[in-house]
Amino acid sequence: MSGPTLVWGAGAIGGTVGAYLKRAGHEIVFVDIVPEHVDAIRGPGLAIEGPVDQFTVTAPAFTPDKVTGRFERIFLCVKAQHTQGAAQALRPFLAEDGYVVSLQNGLNERIIAETVGPRRTMGAFVNFGADYLGPGRVIYAGHGAVVLGEIDGAMTPRLAALHEVMKDFEPAAVTTDNIWGYLWGKLGYGALLFATALTNDSIADALASPEHRRLYLALGQEVMRVAAAEGMRPEGFNGFDPAAFMPAAFMPGADAGRIERSFAEMVAHNRASAKSHSGIWRDLAVRKRRTEVDAQIAIIAAIAEGHGLSAPIVRRLVALIHDIEDGRRPLDRANLDRLAEAIP
Repeated sequence: MSGPTLVWGAGAIGGTVGAYLKRAGHEIVFVDIVPEHVDAIRGPGLAIEGPVDQFTVTAPAFTPDKVTGRFERIFLCVKAQHTQGAAQALRPFLAEDGYVVSLQNGLNERIIAETVGPRRTMGAFVNFGADYLGPGRVIYAGHGAVVLGEIDGAMTPRLAALHEVMKDFEPAAVTTDNIWGYLWGKLGYGALLFATALTNDSIADALASPEHRRLYLALGQEVMRVAAAEGMRPEGFNGFDPAAFMPAAFMPGADAGRIERSFAEMVAHNRASAKSHSGIWRDLAVRKRRTEVDAQIAIIAAIAEGHGLSAPIVRRLVALIHDIEDGRRPLDRANLDRLAEAIP
């Protein structure tokens, strides 16, 4: 593949990945909706900060109304709720034989495939820690899993080529024939992160607390039950072990020891990151803006309903997040007690 890669969304994920690839010698063009951020990337540059690395790159950058050209590879890195609008906006800039890679949270590959076509859609799963700090500034807080895969499970030459590129960002990046399994694993873990964001506790402190261990386990089981109904084989990563959360009816063997090991490993992974709180928490507590809860979590309940299943904990979680977004409820540990009331 020749020509530059277009990074659509230059925030935490897109900014970090794009900056690394630019430093490694790849041609990168950024698109972002924040004019001040675009101006900063063009000069004096996009600064990557934090404990992992510190460097600055300059690169071509545009707002969506100013970008031109056709690109064989586009990284889509916007919040999940903006996927459809962004996919429609970038479509004129996607080469006929090109593809869009979803570096997002959720099942956004479904939306992208509906917009640009399945053949031009690539799946990806990322779990590294990063945050957008302001125009021209992104913190890369900690390494995490990076997995790439075709949405039909094929192991293709373009997947192998993308893998070689992404290793310049994360040397431990891997490819898979089960990208949907990783995405469903991330939905299970993501539900836990949304629950931790109901409080002001760090991710590690929240998951380490024995007080609400039963709640986190029940929430993870609810999501994994839906994944099983979808015929998925969820994959684990960075401490999250799907088998520890899979109800016994679907996957026997999730004993107490396996559950405790999974929680201990998730806590250890998050304690090692300079990003103590999730981006969800930052949206609620710092940025005071809407989260990805509808696009990332509410969809789980909708899929469950299609299988004749209930998802009462997920539905209560979505309602509590909306209460905080709308100012009807403060961030507080008591919210976890309200969420626990939904356990069947």
